Amino acid sequence: MSISVDEAKSLICELCRLFYDQGWVSGTGGGISVKAGDQIVMAPSGVQKERMQTDDMFVLDAKGEVVHTPAAKPPPNRPPKLSECSPLFMAAYELRGAGAVIHSHSMNAVLATMLDPGASEFVITHVEMIKARQPGIEGHGFYGKCVVPVIENTARECELTDRLRQAIADYPQANAVLVRRHGVYVWGKDWIQAKTQAECYDYLFGAAVQMHKLGIDYRRPPAPIFADGAANGVANGHANGDAATASADAAPAAKKLKTRHAAAPPACIVLDIEGTVAPISFVADVMFPYARKHCRAFLESSFESAETQADVQLIREQAAADVAAGVAGACAVPPAGSPAGEVVDAVVSWVEAAIAADRKVTALKTLQGHIWRSGFSSGAMRSELFRDVPDALVEWRSGGVKTYIYSSGSREAQRLFFGYSQVGDLRPYLCGFFDTTSGAKQEAASYTNIALSLGVDSPADILFATDVLAEAQAASAAGWRAVLVVRPGNKPLPEGHGFRVVTSMTELLA
Repeated sequence: MSISVDEAKSLICELCRLFYDQGWVSGTGGGISVKAGDQIVMAPSGVQKERMQTDDMFVLDAKGEVVHTPAAKPPPNRPPKLSECSPLFMAAYELRGAGAVIHSHSMNAVLATMLDPGASEFVITHVEMIKARQPGIEGHGFYGKCVVPVIENTARECELTDRLRQAIADYPQANAVLVRRHGVYVWGKDWIQAKTQAECYDYLFGAAVQMHKLGIDYRRPPAPIFADGAANGVANGHANGDAATASADAAPAAKKLKTRHAAAPPACIVLDIEGTVAPISFVADVMFPYARKHCRAFLESSFESAETQADVQLIREQAAADVAAGVAGACAVPPAGSPAGEVVDAVVSWVEAAIAADRKVTALKTLQGHIWRSGFSSGAMRSELFRDVPDALVEWRSGGVKTYIYSSGSREAQRLFFGYSQVGDLRPYLCGFFDTTSGAKQEAASYTNIALSLGVDSPADILFATDVLAEAQAASAAGWRAVLVVRPGNKPLPEGHGFRVVTSMTELLA
């Protein structure tokens, strides 16, 4: 609920005293502003923050115009002056719909910008205070990377405005902007979230400084520690989607897992996505509708790009094959060089029909992946995984087992899915991605082809988890171990299918 202007004034005084005690606003530096209905209450500039009174506050309208200037006080008090931070505060209100904005000169924030003097962003991962739950950073998780843009300082604070606005636009997942050798701006949907996130960010900045002193790389996931105490970098940082090479000596890891599981652990785990690690509803109710809704706008805005032209050509070839095969409702896409509007209309019609038919063809999946890229990177979408999945990925990596994805979605879509999850970026725990370019998921030859890429001694060294019986049968025919996954919303499995069934990734190696 919105607070009143008087409540906001009292709140700012209280918070500034608190932030002074924390060393964030000493020497009259720093500032804070809080939205009160359609107005914005803002602390003044050049005032001892721990001694501010409610009658020291400025009040602005939603456009940043001053509607109330505090009365001047007798010397040695300075004449009232609107905060130099005013245009920077307004950037967060306008671009992010913030309810409160805090500017801190915290030493942790200043030092965090100096750990890598040439870096344009601060990155930290695997620290508890990143979590999206309170406390934590909105839209982030323990396993993912928390990224904060870093902009260069200027002589006057108001001159930072353009740089800060650009950083806000370029980093839609960040709720803060660092200023090199200066401090940080943090915002939230209300004063409670802004305060919480300011404290969590400050904790993360301080943790990075201390980790740096100890020689710990705060920017990367920790290396797994095996039973014999040896560290191993299995899959560490392999977010590019190429097959990663595990440690040459996996014996300690295998020994550790074998003490927990009756059967020898697999060398590789290959996972399906939809219905296996993520709810079918997310793909069906969020991702597909997003691609359908934004298809035309995406094609029109990027039509001349080489990437989109390649996507259109794939669909043109698939549409021609559909017509030749007599697919119901199939229609050709105009040839290259035709008017853009005609091509876009035909592609959109084909895409809508293909999505409605749930077709697993490369032409559709490739274009969808590029549309989803814009949705994930802008923050419009964040993938939903079952709660057991992140911990299982961590355990498998720590145990020396390489994990891969095989889905009908394009490899790019897969990387986006795991890169923008509700718990953060999980790609460091994955060694590679396979899609229908490796073959159809219900054909045994596809699994034989993938096994050659994984470089295992035997197909039986690979464990495949899927919710689709035909896929499990195809993998089994190729010599893989296959397990069926039952999740809420999945189709019932037929009787007597003959495969082991699990309901959680934590059961996969049992």
